[in-house]
Amino acid sequence: MIKIAIHSHIFQVFLMSYGNRQSGGGGGGGSSGFRGSSGATGGGRNLNGNSSYGSSQRNGFDRGNSGPSRGGGMGRPRGGFGSSGGRGGSRGGGMGGSRPSFGSGPARNGIPKGGNLSAGNRLRKINWNMRNLHPFKKDFYKPHPVVANRSNFEVDQYRRSKEVTVDGNLAPNPIQNFSETSFPDYVMDEISKQGYDAPTAIQAQGWPIAMSGRDLVGIAQTGSGKTLAYILPAIVHINNQQPISRGDGPIALVLAPTRELAQQIQQVASDFGSTSYVRNTCIFGGAPKGPQARDLERGVEIVIATPGRLIDFLEKGTTNLERCTYLVLDEADRMLDMGFEPQIRKIIEQIRPDRQTLMWSATWPKEVKKLAEDYLNDYVQINIGSLQLSANHNIHQIVDVCQEHEKPEKLNALLQEIGNNAEAGSKILIFVETKKKVEDITRQLRRYGWPAVCMHGDKSQQERDYVLREFRNGKSCILVATDVAARGLEAHAG
Repeated sequence: MIKIAIHSHIFQVFLMSYGNRQSGGGGGGGSSGFRGSSGATGGGRNLNGNSSYGSSQRNGFDRGNSGPSRGGGMGRPRGGFGSSGGRGGSRGGGMGGSRPSFGSGPARNGIPKGGNLSAGNRLRKINWNMRNLHPFKKDFYKPHPVVANRSNFEVDQYRRSKEVTVDGNLAPNPIQNFSETSFPDYVMDEISKQGYDAPTAIQAQGWPIAMSGRDLVGIAQTGSGKTLAYILPAIVHINNQQPISRGDGPIALVLAPTRELAQQIQQVASDFGSTSYVRNTCIFGGAPKGPQARDLERGVEIVIATPGRLIDFLEKGTTNLERCTYLVLDEADRMLDMGFEPQIRKIIEQIRPDRQTLMWSATWPKEVKKLAEDYLNDYVQINIGSLQLSANHNIHQIVDVCQEHEKPEKLNALLQEIGNNAEAGSKILIFVETKKKVEDITRQLRRYGWPAVCMHGDKSQQERDYVLREFRNGKSCILVATDVAARGLEAHAG
């Protein structure tokens, strides 16, 4: 299957080959077409439902009417992908072939991708009952009088309007604007400096819960503002703890499934933590360990990490998690899909049990629920939208069922159509199932002049950084990728 997502047009096209299984449409409302094979007769379209967030958001905040970026255009080549016509000149630099490196490979010998079953075996589970744990403060929330005095009817009306459901004991009322938050001035100054207008639904309900020191499960789609929903309370939490010394572990730990997401989280932490001198470091595989180890040894307040590399440092004694009192599991469902559950459990065993834990996920399968029940205490659960897995109602989706050999011609025709009609600055994501297919499609796209770059698990960190930089700044407007780029990838230009 080839999945194409066009950045500024907000619609998706699926090219699916015939097989023994029938492919059906998605759930709930929205417009989506379903096209038959090119040789079929009576090719009418049946509308099914589906969905995403508009491109005017960044870090989850509504920014008002910010239009799409106007970087470089599509630059349609003269020759076509998979056709016998003339060949246009190459319009965008790319990186040649793949080279084996770090990353998540396919399952091998029953071991899930991303998962090393022996990882963490040298870590001993800490018996916290034998430790003298110093008390710490984690409740910093003082409700604004307007928030505290809102009637149940007003609160329910706001939650319904934002599709927010809350499950848990004594959950505080949501805020509705920034003036109602209980953040200190150094946080509010940075929010004002960034020019944000209003909190998103997950932030409006999540901030009061997180600032109260409660454990939290947040279920919301990628792009809903989850990062700031936990980073801002983390900064307040850190600034109310005893300062760390050299050799101390972090106060806040954020676990993420991929290095790309971890780096994006680090950028948000740097933007909002710099004014109060909250230091952070990003720990992930595929990059040299030396600089990461030096950051850990000097001491940082926030560590953003992928599970495998963090396990390496914990086993070597480079850092420890005995000072950690604020734990975040971001994209928990994705981490479990990648086989990281054993590493996550090993890591949590190294953290004091009276910590505050926040788990964020786009879906709520039984495996994620089991993890929450095992490690969260009396948690409040927030759901934004439905718990049922469905496509985004803001995306127009077209499913084209075809033979495998028809895909190159159909992809070429689609790209030609987009190239003729796309706005300046439009970007295209092509998701492919295997690394080999990623390389093959990228090679053919470049051969016929399309400005394409690619990314998958066998790319080195330097190659990934280069590809994302080329894609974001508009030099290459087509990114071909495996599911390594499926979540949390900010693609806006600039």
